Amino acid sequence: MKKNTFIFDMDGVIIDSEPFWRQAQIEILSTYNITISEEDCIKYTMGKRIDDVALIWCQLHKLTINPKILETAIITAVVNLINTKGEAKKGLYELLTFLTKNNFNIALATSSSLPIINAVFNRLSIANYFKVVCSADNEAYGKPHPAIYLKVAEKLGVNAASCLVLEDSITGLIAAKAATMHTLVIPYDKTDLRFSLANNIFSSMLDVIDYLKIDI
Repeated sequence: MKKNTFIFDMDGVIIDSEPFWRQAQIEILSTYNITISEEDCIKYTMGKRIDDVALIWCQLHKLTINPKILETAIITAVVNLINTKGEAKKGLYELLTFLTKNNFNIALATSSSLPIINAVFNRLSIANYFKVVCSADNEAYGKPHPAIYLKVAEKLGVNAASCLVLEDSITGLIAAKAATMHTLVIPYDKTDLRFSLANNIFSSMLDVIDYLKIDI
């Protein structure tokens, strides 16, 4: 089946925001006298929905606060960092231009909440490229469940087999594979052998363009 739909993950794919998420979690939890590392963030929360992130930290460190308080504080911190420091990942604008010229449906499927999506789109000026935008906030289950990817296909009225997904995390890769979509990854950790599950592995979005030129 011809691949005519390209679905982006956001954090770590479109924008180099994963460090912002780690910084925000470390700083917010420190206000509760809890010390976590960047490695802890990668291990426990990378690629997950914000409600899952907050619940994980509350459970791991036996915090008695409402997880919603943690959610709000982390989101606010990440939005502020995106607004002041956010930068597009290498090859983003070139890939978006290529996909548009070749009549791909372009969509977003992210674990991030709407305030984060809006901050990224405004910072990078890319909202006009996307036909469908889906946040895992609106699904019963976040990644690694495939719900958000299946929702994108449903909204576009396309078959999952016609979709290409670009991810950077194991959590997102599992979600896309479970949705039976063609998985492209730019791994955050190139030494992680689990990324071999992907259909294709790349170093940047410029390499993705070269692949698509051959494939289409």
